[in-house]
Amino acid sequence: MDRLNGPARLMIVSDLDQTMVDHNDRENVSLLRFNALWEAEYRQDSLLVFSSGRSFASYEQLCAKKPMLTPDITVMSVGTEIAYGESMVPDNEWKQSLDKNWNRDIVVEETSKFPELTPQWEQSQRPHKVSFFLEKDKALKVINALTERLEVRGLDAKTIYSGGEALDVLPKGAGKGQALSYLLKKFEVNGNRPNNTLVCGDSGNDAELFSVPEVYGVMVSNAMEELLQWREENAKNNPKILLATERGAAGIIQAIGNFGLGSSISPRDRVDLSEFGSKTLCPDHEIVMFYLFYERWRRAEVENTEQSLHKLRSICHSMAIFVHPSGVKRPLQHSIDEMVKIHGDKKGKRFSVWVDQVYSSEIALNTWLVKFYKWELCGEEKEKYCCLTTVLLSSKTEESDGLMWLHLHQTWLEGQGTEESSTWLL
Repeated sequence: MDRLNGPARLMIVSDLDQTMVDHNDRENVSLLRFNALWEAEYRQDSLLVFSSGRSFASYEQLCAKKPMLTPDITVMSVGTEIAYGESMVPDNEWKQSLDKNWNRDIVVEETSKFPELTPQWEQSQRPHKVSFFLEKDKALKVINALTERLEVRGLDAKTIYSGGEALDVLPKGAGKGQALSYLLKKFEVNGNRPNNTLVCGDSGNDAELFSVPEVYGVMVSNAMEELLQWREENAKNNPKILLATERGAAGIIQAIGNFGLGSSISPRDRVDLSEFGSKTLCPDHEIVMFYLFYERWRRAEVENTEQSLHKLRSICHSMAIFVHPSGVKRPLQHSIDEMVKIHGDKKGKRFSVWVDQVYSSEIALNTWLVKFYKWELCGEEKEKYCCLTTVLLSSKTEESDGLMWLHLHQTWLEGQGTEESSTWLL
């Protein structure tokens, strides 16, 4: 929350499963489109928040399989846990606020009296969340009876039913919407409430997000019946809530454009990838475009022509050095020349490249230091590799209408370097 000097230009608060991450999209096309857009256009001055019913352990399992970006804030376990930054520092003040009139032991005791409730797996059970599976045709009766029992026991608790099968019992002050309201109030107290907030969801436990005042909202086209019913009853004519025609993360991109919140053209939607090194002095955009070109080169979606190689050579200073993750140093121009050998080596295979946490700073006049994580996903989802990457860029000396690469340094993340991945060039 403290990395920005002022209010975020845009804060996106998104559910994960079937919203940001479309599990029907095996190639992760929509997610990768969003990733490229966010890192090229928004990372520097905006905030990304993931708000999910998953526990932190389950969230980490998802990150191990999918090309996920690192959010600024994570809101997990249906709004009962909030954490900040890459290291996920917990918000203990939020936890303490949920303790009022909450007794987990009583919840467990009362729910055990309903044979219709089947406890979810252990990692879904959290200090302020007790979770079950419940068949849809029995849900209304059980929820009403359970709510009455908890009130009799003096608890400020509530139930949230989603997906036609999942029932969560939470403190009354918890939930995705309440967690967002808490964050917005915290920003406001510090004088940096985001200029615009976009909430995104697909299921019943996302409904509260759309009730938070003054936010924009998008329900992705694959939203569940329960959320569509909520919209029909509560927000059908609300111009600030969009029912997207696109699934998953593509629906989020659609909403950004629909509400005029900023650029909604992902670099992955561009046919011409020759923009890097010219027409712009935006380091973030440069990095995204370069590695998108690299991905498409290896997939043979870019032609192996002298013109393409000349373009790559033209953005590299003649004295530029590339420090490989193995520690070997070589002229960057040599690595560009050797790209001929790997053209199309991933053709017809599952292969994706994306960058995460792209942060640039101008360290001298027209000279930028850019740090980011460069990821590659090869074959099955478990084959992910990552390098911490630092690039030094400057404006071209002659025409000053683009960027020149002066230095490229990569370091393996712990446990990432392998015999196969050591063949990477860039």
